[in-house]
Amino acid sequence: MHAGVMTQAAEFWNTVYDDDTAPWVIGEPQPAIVEVERQGLIRGRVLDVGTGAGEHTIALTALGYDVLGIDLSPSAVEYARRNADAKGVPAARFRVADAVRLGADPAAAAELGVFDTIVDSALFHIFREDPGNRADYVRSLHTLCAPGGLVHVLALSDADPGFGPRISDRLLRESFDAGWELEDLRPASYRGRVTPVVADQVAGLDVAEDGTVDTAAWLARIRRV
Repeated sequence: MHAGVMTQAAEFWNTVYDDDTAPWVIGEPQPAIVEVERQGLIRGRVLDVGTGAGEHTIALTALGYDVLGIDLSPSAVEYARRNADAKGVPAARFRVADAVRLGADPAAAAELGVFDTIVDSALFHIFREDPGNRADYVRSLHTLCAPGGLVHVLALSDADPGFGPRISDRLLRESFDAGWELEDLRPASYRGRVTPVVADQVAGLDVAEDGTVDTAAWLARIRRV
C-alpha cells in the first residue's frame, strides 16, 4: 500500500524501506490474496507486481509456484530478498523493474516474459490522481499478461473511511476496459500497520495490539482478452 502518489521517484520508496516506516509491511501476505490462492485462482507463471517486502512472492514460492516479484524500489527488492532468506525461502526471486514503463519498453517486457497470473496488492490505487501513469501501468499489465490470464487487484476502497490513497470501484471498471474482462469486483479488506506515514489517518479504525489495522478495499479479478 504505497502511501502517496506513485509518480514520486524510487528514492521516496527507498526511504520508507530503509527507515522501516512502510505501513504496508506487515510481516505476512494479505489475507485477501491468501484466499485468492486457496480458491485456485492463481496458476502457471506468476508476477507479483509492486512486490514491496516480497510477502506474496515468498508465500507463493513456498507453495511451489513459479513466481517473480518486481518493484521500482531497489531498497524494496533488497528488503524482500532479506525477508525471503529470513523466512527460509531463498528460492524466491525478485528484480528491480518499473511496471509503469514496461508496456512502452518491448525489450524490457520481453526479458521478463509473459505471465499467466499477475497479483497487484496495493499498487494500482497509487495512480488514483495520475491518469497518464495509470493508463501506462494498465498497458504494461496487458503486455505482461498472457491472453486468457488473470490479474488480481487488491486496492484500497473509498467506500469507507480509511488510510492511504483510496479509490472507487468505478475507477477500476473504467481503467480495465478495452482488452480486459472484469470477471469479479467485490468489497474486501486490506491489512496495514500504523507507522508515522499513516498515523494521522487511522482515527476511528480498530487498531490491533500488534499495531495492524484492517481497512476497506476492493478485490478485482480481471481477465486479459
